[in-house]
Amino acid sequence: MKFGDTDLRDAEGTVLGHSVKAGERKYAKGHRLSGRDIDDLKEAGVASVIVARLDADDLMEDDAAGRIAAAVPVDHLRFSVATTGRVNVFALVNGLFRASSEVINRLNRIDPAITLACLKDHAEVKAGDMVATIKIIPLAVAGEAVDQATTLLSSNRPFEVKPYQSRSVALIATELPSLKISVMDKTRRLLDARLQPSASTVMVEHRVPHTAAAVAEKIAGSLAGHQMIIVFGASAVADPDDVIPAAIRMAGGTVQQVGLPVDPGNLLVLGHIGDVPVIGAPGCARSPKENAFDWVLARIFAGESPSFEDLTGLGVGGLLMEIPTRPRPRLAEPGEKQALEIAAVILAAGQASRMAHSGKHKLLAEFDGVPLVRKSVASVLGSTADRSVLVIGYRADDILAAIEHLECPVVHNADFATGMASSLKAGLAAVRGDADGILVMLADMPGVQSADLDKLISAFKAEEGRAIVRAVSGGQRGNPVILPRSTFDAIARLDGDIGARPVIEKSGLPIIDVEIGAAAHLDTDTPEEIAAAGGILIN
Repeated sequence: MKFGDTDLRDAEGTVLGHSVKAGERKYAKGHRLSGRDIDDLKEAGVASVIVARLDADDLMEDDAAGRIAAAVPVDHLRFSVATTGRVNVFALVNGLFRASSEVINRLNRIDPAITLACLKDHAEVKAGDMVATIKIIPLAVAGEAVDQATTLLSSNRPFEVKPYQSRSVALIATELPSLKISVMDKTRRLLDARLQPSASTVMVEHRVPHTAAAVAEKIAGSLAGHQMIIVFGASAVADPDDVIPAAIRMAGGTVQQVGLPVDPGNLLVLGHIGDVPVIGAPGCARSPKENAFDWVLARIFAGESPSFEDLTGLGVGGLLMEIPTRPRPRLAEPGEKQALEIAAVILAAGQASRMAHSGKHKLLAEFDGVPLVRKSVASVLGSTADRSVLVIGYRADDILAAIEHLECPVVHNADFATGMASSLKAGLAAVRGDADGILVMLADMPGVQSADLDKLISAFKAEEGRAIVRAVSGGQRGNPVILPRSTFDAIARLDGDIGARPVIEKSGLPIIDVEIGAAAHLDTDTPEEIAAAGGILIN
């Protein structure tokens, strides 16, 4: 393939490297130029174009990406249709993502045009999560390179999702006077939450004195009918001969490991009796934060039997902190609803550039005698969102006057001229605190009602804050949208005149579409759109 600026007279049959306009018609990047296209471009005064001139064996980006993706075994995976040279790969099941660095590195070294990126090895995934993406960098790639890639992938598995297998679990918890019953109750509920992705269940719980004999008796008695035994000690393990490892041996089992190079989670104990794994949970497993207990559970549920080498090899990457991409299991009391907090961010700082010729501001247009921005804020305040903030910038004084007496905090975005990203970041910074999700509301959507927002909020809570929730009309994506806490860091890195779409597309999170009708698409960017929506421009 040859790429560069070409005289239009020599461009027939080439592929556009950049989009080009010819009067009212636009030719997109990647379009193959026909003789008719050349005539239209000449008539529009175009003299040269930047194009790719393909060699005989070159494959266009989508064809190449599709062929490479087709060589990957599809068990428990879903592949998107190739678009702009990219195929995204999603998990079909809850499970453990396994990746071969050796195979993926070999693929990425075949040709710079061919790339494959994926999650880290042993990442926990849920059905719907994006796990990998195949991207062809230029508009076309040599067919020989694609053949090498497909040959490699057809004989060497680059990655897979190993589905979780449900297990019946026996829980043994030891008691000491210093350990509150309420702590033991919360520990049980948190364990239930950790078992949920694998559909595993605690079938029986025993609370016994903190002695090796008492624990051993319950371990032995739990072997029949249970596929996993988990022991929570009232006191941390201090020695390989402490209560929990000693109890495993007394019950006829083998202690495989006492202590892991993972923090939090150093004091985990792993043993087995026959085919039944026995896990001595570290004290940090009473917390929802990610720790070594989560890692060991995930491997066992995926059908793996962690070896000594596996367990002692966890040190690189084993220093854990609060991981923002892993939502915390909630510790609600039985029967209580999840206490998710939704903060609404109303974006009203933009310059309304498409209104420039009118000299008027779209957010001050009146609908039924009410300024549009006031109508939007009132819809948010009337919803079940826990709190809200209005981001202002352009014509800030006029916007403030329009919302007078409405109890909505305001944030001024001094950088509003740089585009929407700055407003989104300003709103996020004002509310992120304990928010589990932010509802992003564009202030120029007159059709969105409080009831529509409540539908989105209900869907977000039903997903326990683990998904992106998006309004749609007739199945076509629209606004508003609710973004979970795990996306906040990515939002904070946005720049320029873009919204949250890149975050949504790259998050790998499930996307829940909620139908709210035409309101999801009804925005008012021009005087004509305002009039068509029933509004009157005031000033």
